[in-house]
Amino acid sequence: MDKSPEKKKGLFSKLKDGLKKTRDTLFGSLFVETDEKINSEFYDELEEAMIISDMGMATTQKVLDSLRNELKENKIHTRSEAKRVLVRLLADRMQPDTDFLPDTDQAVIMVVGVNGVGKTTSIGKLAAMYKSEGKSVMLAAADTFRAAAAEQLTIWAERAGVPIVKHNEGADPAAVVYDAIASFKAKKCNVLICDTAGRLHNKVNLMNELSKMRRIIDRDLPGVPVEVLLVLDATTGQNAIAQAQVFGASAGLTGIILTKLDGTAKGGVAVAVKDELGLPVRFVGVGEGIDDLQPFDAEAFAEALM
Repeated sequence: MDKSPEKKKGLFSKLKDGLKKTRDTLFGSLFVETDEKINSEFYDELEEAMIISDMGMATTQKVLDSLRNELKENKIHTRSEAKRVLVRLLADRMQPDTDFLPDTDQAVIMVVGVNGVGKTTSIGKLAAMYKSEGKSVMLAAADTFRAAAAEQLTIWAERAGVPIVKHNEGADPAAVVYDAIASFKAKKCNVLICDTAGRLHNKVNLMNELSKMRRIIDRDLPGVPVEVLLVLDATTGQNAIAQAQVFGASAGLTGIILTKLDGTAKGGVAVAVKDELGLPVRFVGVGEGIDDLQPFDAEAFAEALM
């Protein structure tokens, strides 16, 4: 992935702009340059701000306990110093336990998510990102039961300049993946991104569908690393956690794409989803442009949040 200083600076600027409302309205008054002393009122206000920012009660309490202990151990008494500690604690909680996709010749990314969260858009942006890095990308339109899903993904494939494999609406999703793998191997592509089902109303069918696709991938692309990413709309706050819990039980999730961090989302859900469910955020959407999906950087995110 492109980690040039110029690229990272531009993306951090967008992330910082996107979280400006949270930073200004929830945390801005807590950390002032006059170095007000830390007292019980400070902790009460910080607790309220963290919960309102969508971190959730459980995660908030864990972070506050860690903050209290560290400030006490290191004899820290000013809010500006406390802020630096808090940023580090939040970043530590959001850090992935493993790297995203080893640097291999081939990889598969399966993407799930309910309607309206930005799943198709995120897939298109992922394809554009990988192509800009010199990788050959193929899309598989395996969300075959959602009306016009393949047509929407085709538009993004054209925008990103990558090939797409699709069948008629209502076709067997696993058959789409099977054909996509055959084309993927024939064209010697590097990254296969599969748009998969996002329905929550029938978890048994969803699980069976995803399991069938995964078996085909493992059989026909043995040894190729696979990531299963859930797209969540950051503006839905704690509802995003509930979605992740439902999907996590059936989809074998390995990470999260957090979208719509460009003005109205509070952002704290990025901390909660990793802390409560063990699912790291892998990418964040910071705008409408095709290049406005960025690899998640825990330190930069914590800094922008605070």
